[in-house]
Amino acid sequence: MKTYRGCLVIAGALVAFAIAPAAAGPVRIYITDSAADTVHVIDAATNKVVQVIRGIEAPHGVTFSPDGARVYVSNESTDTLDVVDRKSGKVIKKIALSGHPNNIAVSKDGGRVVVCIRDDPGTLDVVDVNALTLKKSIPVKGGLHNVYVTPDGKYAAAGSVRKNRLTIVDMASEEIAWDLPFDNGLRPMAIEAAPDGSTSRLFIQLSGLNGFAVVDFAQRKEVSRVVFPDVASDTDPNGRGSTPAHGIGVAPDGKTVWADSADANAVFAYSLPDLKLIGHVALPELKLPGRVPIGAVPNWITFTPDSKTLYVSNSTLNSVSAIDVASLKIVATIPVGQVPKRNGTLVLHEQTAER
Repeated sequence: MKTYRGCLVIAGALVAFAIAPAAAGPVRIYITDSAADTVHVIDAATNKVVQVIRGIEAPHGVTFSPDGARVYVSNESTDTLDVVDRKSGKVIKKIALSGHPNNIAVSKDGGRVVVCIRDDPGTLDVVDVNALTLKKSIPVKGGLHNVYVTPDGKYAAAGSVRKNRLTIVDMASEEIAWDLPFDNGLRPMAIEAAPDGSTSRLFIQLSGLNGFAVVDFAQRKEVSRVVFPDVASDTDPNGRGSTPAHGIGVAPDGKTVWADSADANAVFAYSLPDLKLIGHVALPELKLPGRVPIGAVPNWITFTPDSKTLYVSNSTLNSVSAIDVASLKIVATIPVGQVPKRNGTLVLHEQTAER
């Protein structure tokens, strides 16, 4: 009899949890369809959709329990964190939140999910996923959009679009450790780990910036900005002017950071730690008679755990592109639901027992 016990989670391109020893099993890429009531699940081995979770209107963030049995999705239509049985795809619990949710992240031990509350004055909700209840709402300075748990599990990093502020929460005390103001709203982020596993740098996309800011975590300050090179593109970014870049991730092997651009209709790759440009991958476009081609308006990025394949959601094309990291080539474009945005990677660890 074949069973799956334990999982590896790469949500928003962060390795959030691993259980060992176990043999690596199937890799699943989860895509939330922001203008539908569906979450599409892609088998990374075949680049085919193998499951569609239905009934979650306007799903936002997605993450997973350590054993791979549950999928957590923030539901914008009901202001809840929806708990989904992974195998059946059925919602088994809707946990009421303190306000309108955006993105989510899971604690390193898997016992809590932190949820961005977009409403002002802003909170970071902490959900106890063992008790299936809202444990605490941490007040912050402005409604939050995206949150990430650092690879060492010690902190949650959350950004506010409206109040232009980064908030760092201590996961042990569930209190604010420090925060940092910016000149524009904070969008997706990626986290670089130091050799000892602590947090080295944050790479943060900002409203109006076709690139990303670099924050030294220990110094608690912005140290530089990376601006994407000019890349010829005749596509219409379809209204993304205020947010030219909205997807970024550090590969699990820590060797590269990838970030997308709606303006360039492309994904850019940079080496780490030197942040030297490696190259870019042009994304698909939609060609209609009598008008300028429409760009993909790429959003979130996630990886396979071996860092060989990157997945980026194409929000205007209702698809996901799989990119081979080594060759910088698109190897598949997979149709999904309406306006796909956030994504995450779940890797099941397979153990086989004979009965």
